Amino acid sequence: MSTTTTSDRNDLRVAILGAGMIGAVHRRAALLNGARLVGVMASSPERSSSAAHDWRTMAIRDADALFDLAPDVVHVCSPNGLHVEHVKAAVAAGAHVICEKPIAATSGEADELADLVAGTDRIGTVPFVYRFHPLVREIRSRMRDEEFGRLQLIHGSYLQDWLLSPLATSWRVDSRLGGPSRTFADIGSHWCDLMEFITGERIASLSAATTITVPERPATSAASFSAVSGGGPLVTVDTEDAASVMFRTQSGVLGTVIVSQVSAGRKNRLWIEIDGERRSAVFDQENPETVWFGREESAEVIQRDPSRGSSDERRLSSLPAGHVQGYAQCFENFIGDTYRAVVGDRRDGLPTFDDGARSARIVDAVLESARSGAWVDVVDAPRPAPQHQP
Repeated sequence: MSTTTTSDRNDLRVAILGAGMIGAVHRRAALLNGARLVGVMASSPERSSSAAHDWRTMAIRDADALFDLAPDVVHVCSPNGLHVEHVKAAVAAGAHVICEKPIAATSGEADELADLVAGTDRIGTVPFVYRFHPLVREIRSRMRDEEFGRLQLIHGSYLQDWLLSPLATSWRVDSRLGGPSRTFADIGSHWCDLMEFITGERIASLSAATTITVPERPATSAASFSAVSGGGPLVTVDTEDAASVMFRTQSGVLGTVIVSQVSAGRKNRLWIEIDGERRSAVFDQENPETVWFGREESAEVIQRDPSRGSSDERRLSSLPAGHVQGYAQCFENFIGDTYRAVVGDRRDGLPTFDDGARSARIVDAVLESARSGAWVDVVDAPRPAPQHQP
């Protein structure tokens, strides 16, 4: 089993399972945080060799090879249906794990993975990276300082259009590879995590409806994102294109969220409004350099500025004010905080496998409610105490 100390954070040996779009994002963030890439595995030996050549590392033949490779950290960026197998292989190899969400296709499997990591001295994190926008931390800080007063309403949406065309497809569309939920598990999970992280509220029950707006698409591609030009066989779509969810939190706050991957012109619009008795706030991920705060008598827009605001806003602002900072920097900060936790320097706000398991239970509740038409409770499973707290 590999061991690390605070002094060697910049010498961590990492392996990446999955060489698609998100795997490349992980690679960039890992290298910028000083890690050494010791191997990559793609969807086939040929793709692994090609990725290894392009990324200047070695090809990993299969997940079992991790044991001999003995990396400090394994980044699991493979299709969702492989996450359980790959996380277990990483833990068996003695590695810390960063696993893309959903960490598993069902809440039962997600709980199993969270328990597995909790039973070791390893770290398991999930890229809920929107937590790492500096102005998200500013809203959260003001929430903790009770500037908002009693919360009265939480609402928002997460809209994309990359599957608007009937010719667009991806492995994510196929429930055998991506799991029973597509849009909500993929992006609704981000919105719910961000809402709970900012407000401290937790969804207690929900009522959901889902829709498949494109009933047939071309057969699944191996790419993360692809637009097929037609000519191939069409298959029946069995995962949702959009969902609408109404919820109540444990303290009784009413909320709503709409998620979609078929909203024309919306590329990655995660938008959230939090309305309190004294103050409201709006954050729009496509415009992350500003946040809107409202009061009854006035409203203001503040800009990200590393010289102002909460300590976390300043810490996560890696660029001067006016120099646009976005998703890439969020990912870099998430990876950096994970690597710090690996060597014993745990920072506030790091999303762990417990958060991944929490997300899976919300997704299961959405699917159950959409099937039954009834309100469904979201009940967290008890977690064993971890053996090691960095």
